[in-house]
Amino acid sequence: MGRITEDLIRRNAEHNDCVIFSLEELSLHQQEIERLEHIDKWCRDLKILYLQNNLIGKIENVSKLKKLEYLNLALNNIEKIENLEGCEGLTKLDLTVNFIGELSSVKTLQGNIHLKELFLMGNPCADFDGYRQFVVATLQQLKWLDGKEIERSERIQALQNFTAVEQRIREQEKAYCLKRAEDKDEARRKLQEEENKGEMERSHTGSDGHWDTDISAPLPSSEESKDYIQAPEIQEGQCKEKKLDDREDDLEFWNKPSLYTPESRLETLRHMEKQRRDQERLSEKKKKVKPPRMLVTEDGRALNVNEPKLDFTLKDDEKRNQIILDLAVYRYMDTSLIDVDVQPTYVRVMVKGKVGEVIIGCQRTSKPVKSTPDSSRGQTSQRSQQMERLEVDPSKRSIPDVANIVQERKHTPRRVRAEPKIIPSEEEPDFEDNPEVPPLI
Repeated sequence: MGRITEDLIRRNAEHNDCVIFSLEELSLHQQEIERLEHIDKWCRDLKILYLQNNLIGKIENVSKLKKLEYLNLALNNIEKIENLEGCEGLTKLDLTVNFIGELSSVKTLQGNIHLKELFLMGNPCADFDGYRQFVVATLQQLKWLDGKEIERSERIQALQNFTAVEQRIREQEKAYCLKRAEDKDEARRKLQEEENKGEMERSHTGSDGHWDTDISAPLPSSEESKDYIQAPEIQEGQCKEKKLDDREDDLEFWNKPSLYTPESRLETLRHMEKQRRDQERLSEKKKKVKPPRMLVTEDGRALNVNEPKLDFTLKDDEKRNQIILDLAVYRYMDTSLIDVDVQPTYVRVMVKGKVGEVIIGCQRTSKPVKSTPDSSRGQTSQRSQQMERLEVDPSKRSIPDVANIVQERKHTPRRVRAEPKIIPSEEEPDFEDNPEVPPLI
C-alpha cells in the first residue's frame, strides 16, 4: 500500500519545477494511499488537491490549508465528514462514492462559508429518505448539490420541514450504524480465518509458502550432468502445480459474494497485491532455473548463437584476404554496450550483456551468409561439414597448361563497306555547287 512521501509529491510537482512549498495544485490519485498526512506541513499554498481513487479512510491533516479551494476525495473509504473547518477558502468538495453513513456530519461544513458545491452521490447516506432536504436546510451557503442547482423555493421548503426530516434521518443513521458494526465484526472474523489459514500453509510448505532454489551451488560435473538437466524439469512441474492452485484460489475469491464495505475494498486490493507478488516470484524462479548456454563444445568447436536475434552477414573478401562480419544492432545504442572478442576460430559479440553472435571463422565463402534464428542450427552443422571437406586429395591434382591459359586470337580484317556518295541532282533549279562547303556524310 502507498503512503504520501516527499519524493511522491516532488514527482507529481514537475509543473512547478519539483518545488513543493509553493505548490498550488497537486494530483495524487490512484496511488493506493491509506492515510492523508504531511500535506498540510509541506504544501501550505495548495489550492487544488486531487486524492480520488485511493484507500483513505479518514479526512485529516488538511486543516492548515487555508487557501484550499477544491478537494477531491472521491472513491475512497471515508465514513464521516470531519476536520475541514480550517479550510477557509474551500468552495468545492467532492466525496462521491465513499461510505459516508452519518449524514448529520455535514453540519461540520457550516463554518465553510465559501462552500458552493458538494457531491455526496454514491454514499449510503444518499439513499436516506429526506437526504437532499436535510443537506439543503443544513448548509444554506450551498448553490449546487450532486451537480444539481438548489433553487430558492427548494431551500424554503426544506427549512419548513427540517424538524420532521431531521428525525427521520437520525433513525436511519441509527439503523445504518448497527448494520455497519455487524459488518465490521464479520470482516474481522474473515481476516482472522485467512491469517490462520496462511500460517498453516506456510508451516507446511516453508517460511514464505513457496519452494526455494539454491542458485549458489557450483556447476555439476560430467557425471552429474543428467541429474542437473532433470532439475529444471522438476522445478517447472512444481511451478505449474503452484500456478494451477493459485488460479483455483483466485477463481474462488472472485466468485465469492462480498459486501460493499471499506474492508472488502481493502481485501480486494490486498488479494491483487498478493497475486502480483506471486507472479513476480514465479518469474524470478523461471529465470533462476534457466540452464547455462553452451558456446563451445567439448571438442573445441564454436557454436553459432544468436540470443538477441540480430541480423548479420558474413562474407569473404578474397582480394584483401579478409572476412567481413556485418552485424545490425539497435538504433541509437551506445557503443559502450557492445563488446567484440575476435579469436582465430570465432568471433564473439556481446550486445547489452547478451551473446550477439558466435561465428566459426575457419571456412571461406564467396557469397554472403544470412543468419536467421530458425536456421542457425542448420547452418552450424553445414559449416562443420564444409570444414571437413577443406582438404584436397593430392592424387586428384592436375598440372595446368600454362601455355594455353592465354590464347591469342587470329584477327581477320573486317571489310569496310564504302558509303554511297551523295551527288546532288542538277535538275533542281535552286542547286548551287559551292566547293568550300564540305559534303554531308
